[in-house]
Amino acid sequence: MKPDGKTIYAQSSDIKSRTYLEYRKDMKKKAISELEVLPWLRNKLKSKYASVVVEKSGGDSFLWFLRKGGISRDADFRARIDDKEMEIEFQYADTDIKDNYVFDFKISKVATKIKGKNSLEPKDTIFLYLFKSSPTKYAFIPAKWILDNGTKGVAPAWGNREVYKIIWSQLSKASMIEEDKSLSAVWELIDMKLFILDFQHELIDIFKEQLSHKLQKVIDKKQIIEIIPQDLNSFFEVCFVLDSINKIPQNANRWLIYLLKYVNDENTLEDISKIIYCIDFIYAKIPQLKNNEIEQLIKNLKLLLNKISKFYQPDGSYVSSSKKSPLENTRFALFSINLLEDLTQDAIYYYQVSDLKSITKIYENIPDIGKTYDFIKRAIESK
Repeated sequence: MKPDGKTIYAQSSDIKSRTYLEYRKDMKKKAISELEVLPWLRNKLKSKYASVVVEKSGGDSFLWFLRKGGISRDADFRARIDDKEMEIEFQYADTDIKDNYVFDFKISKVATKIKGKNSLEPKDTIFLYLFKSSPTKYAFIPAKWILDNGTKGVAPAWGNREVYKIIWSQLSKASMIEEDKSLSAVWELIDMKLFILDFQHELIDIFKEQLSHKLQKVIDKKQIIEIIPQDLNSFFEVCFVLDSINKIPQNANRWLIYLLKYVNDENTLEDISKIIYCIDFIYAKIPQLKNNEIEQLIKNLKLLLNKISKFYQPDGSYVSSSKKSPLENTRFALFSINLLEDLTQDAIYYYQVSDLKSITKIYENIPDIGKTYDFIKRAIESK
């Protein structure tokens, strides 16, 4: 599978000191915001212009992570406004904004070099900037304005990359700050989903604690644990240990097909979380799936998602077994949904699978985000 020519791979800087799942979790934070903002952005532009079409760059195959790490040169959104094509970059500040607050804009996103000249010309790009501490405020900032008014500097958070710096007072004086009360609801959804992302990802730490003695044996003594995957739990343990020490199973294609046999009518949410963890781990290690393998995978992804949905409860929780608390069951379900949505987009992106519905909003497979968020908060507070 060939990497996209528009992609810059940066394995060492992007995934350094993080597991693949941790990397994807970090990449998903901005993607959650982008996908929640998109409907609002469409409506806002339609109120300003006669003809507007706005889409997420990448369309149905938009991917918020890359297997080998790295970033894409693509803009966050592509727009056609009154028959004019333009790109829209999305940024937000998640801290309090003061008069001397500095906004950074990557030079490569703002301008391009003019051939044969030592000068830059602005891109046909607009920056949408939101302010979490002032959830009703926003600004549309043209690249030309940034080029004309920005000061060159470096951004430590971006590896000391050269950027244009704009101060809050400059935006205020230019009357670029606008207000829309409907933005508060968008921020509310973003915050709920980021909370759920952190909550479900804690399952990795729970698994680590449960398998700590086995992980310690491998990491400290440099020994490979002798576990033959004879059942789902042992299969999961092997995959988790291999993932932790960055090892790839031999005959990964065969492992994947064997693993799919564990999908059955008796699966609890805990079983499903382990199955999907293993699928996700093995699938990412296979350079190219064969047609029959991808067909079996897609069939089982659909089946697993359907199983999870049947365990959904009216209060927003998920329950499949009385052996685990509703909070634990819900974490298993959300963890599984998270990985299933990743696998869905990966299959669409890398294999052009048309038999899957693309993910237009992260956690869209949770029936009622608000109810699930409230259930988790109540359950944690009552502990």
